[in-house]
Amino acid sequence: MSTATVPHAPVNQKRRIAALRVAFLVALPLILFSKSVWMDQHWVFEVMEVTGIALIILAVLGRFWAVLYIGARKNAVVMQDGPYSMMRHPLYLFSTIGVAGFGMMLGSIVLTLVMTALFFAILSITASKEEAFLRAEFGPTYDAYAARVPRIIPRPSLFRTEGEVTFNVRTLRVNLQDALVFLALIPLAEASEMIKDYGLIPTFPLF
Repeated sequence: MSTATVPHAPVNQKRRIAALRVAFLVALPLILFSKSVWMDQHWVFEVMEVTGIALIILAVLGRFWAVLYIGARKNAVVMQDGPYSMMRHPLYLFSTIGVAGFGMMLGSIVLTLVMTALFFAILSITASKEEAFLRAEFGPTYDAYAARVPRIIPRPSLFRTEGEVTFNVRTLRVNLQDALVFLALIPLAEASEMIKDYGLIPTFPLF
């Protein structure tokens, strides 16, 4: 007989947030003391910076899109419309895209890969734990959904949506606060660039 415990409550999101903060602290020395080797090649750096800003904006818009569908229904239904028709965890995908955008704004491929990999790993583990709860809660309905729709990497050909979508105002407001965190990465990256340009802290070159 299996001794595995069946989850009776949704995943504690405070642990996810704490893990993401730790991951950020792990990457912080690289962020502070590295300087992009392309900073002196202005056109390359500018292309990376613009790409990063575009990714951050995409992350914010994508998170809003997902929240419009899931709203306050998270863990209450098996949402299968809109972004949830293409992937099971769109909020985690767009959060990862935002982190990648921050790395690109810093002008470093290494930083982009390190931070994106760290955050993606944490969010993937969280997704796995969430799915254990959802499988216990919804059984065959969630099993069929998971068998058809990929976890985080989207499959656009699966897209479907109803003609009308209702949303929860409070949940949207909370997501607005999360969006401001991602948007704050833009001036943070600009400040980092300025500090390194003026040589205010010792740095080492990083691709």
